[in-house]
Amino acid sequence: MIAITFIIISITLTCIFVYTLVFNKNHITMAQQQSLAPKDISFDIDNATFSHHMASVNGIQLHYVIGGHGPPLVLIHGWPETWYEWRHVMPALAKNYTVIAPDLRGLGDSSKPLTGYDGKTTAEDIHQLVALLGFKQIFLVGHDVGSQPAYSYAAAHPTEVKRLVIMEYIFPGFTPPQLEGKVWWFPFHQTPDIPEALVDGKERMYLSWFYHNIAANPSAITQADIDEFVSHYSAPGGMRDGFNYFRAFPEDAVQNENYSKTKLTMPVLAVGAGYIPAFGGDVTINYALYGMQKLAQNVTGIKVPLSGHWIPEERPAFVVNMLNHFFGGVNVKKNCNA
Repeated sequence: MIAITFIIISITLTCIFVYTLVFNKNHITMAQQQSLAPKDISFDIDNATFSHHMASVNGIQLHYVIGGHGPPLVLIHGWPETWYEWRHVMPALAKNYTVIAPDLRGLGDSSKPLTGYDGKTTAEDIHQLVALLGFKQIFLVGHDVGSQPAYSYAAAHPTEVKRLVIMEYIFPGFTPPQLEGKVWWFPFHQTPDIPEALVDGKERMYLSWFYHNIAANPSAITQADIDEFVSHYSAPGGMRDGFNYFRAFPEDAVQNENYSKTKLTMPVLAVGAGYIPAFGGDVTINYALYGMQKLAQNVTGIKVPLSGHWIPEERPAFVVNMLNHFFGGVNVKKNCNA
């Protein structure tokens, strides 16, 4: 009898322990999901109101900021930045457009899955977000690695993108010969595990090199701005997932080659920097234009004077004027005095 009682007590305690363990694990997971980003919180930038939201898309939680009125305009950020890179252009654009600025998967306040950093997958993240918001057609802008999902979105859903803007991106599979082997961080970031190990605890120092050395006007990204970006990239998984966008380049190259068989027909604007210290100063080739000429039929190229790689932050007024003209069907090269 004593033995039976002991067995019953043991089973009961084991069940309680297992239940507690599972409950706590589920509770922690829910808490982590809920703390990914402020939800439905409104804020103002230069008297324009925006709000934070989370969306369940493509198996992940995608954080995005939205505001303004008018046709939908999606802005996709690059590396090593977040939606916040568009902060200077969003208020002016919100006067004429519903501005949607998501955090790419793995970055900012979005989920951090281990896989899915190729253009096709990240484009589907954004496409499902747009569908969830109820929009059928959009204007689309991508900067840096955000240009890959922007192009992939337009290639996969050509009738749903009215006009496409690509800023400062070297398309995998379509690299200008002048840049072959000159962008040292591409192979470094693609190396498994080593970049994470070497920059651990030194994220601010490492990322600051890029903010300072590929800008014509480094003061455009302030120390407070760097703090904002670094707070996300130094979080668990932040640097890994940033590097994963570079590790997806070989897969992107294959996808781009396949997409290139049917060139985009919507108007495309390929935007390049005028001056990048890390590339020797004056930029002689618009590498975004070089790639898009292989991928689209109706492409206009423009080089932004007095700007380095961080065009939306270095020349925000120029960018607003450029986008308003381009999306309105006006000759950008003539009216932006580039």
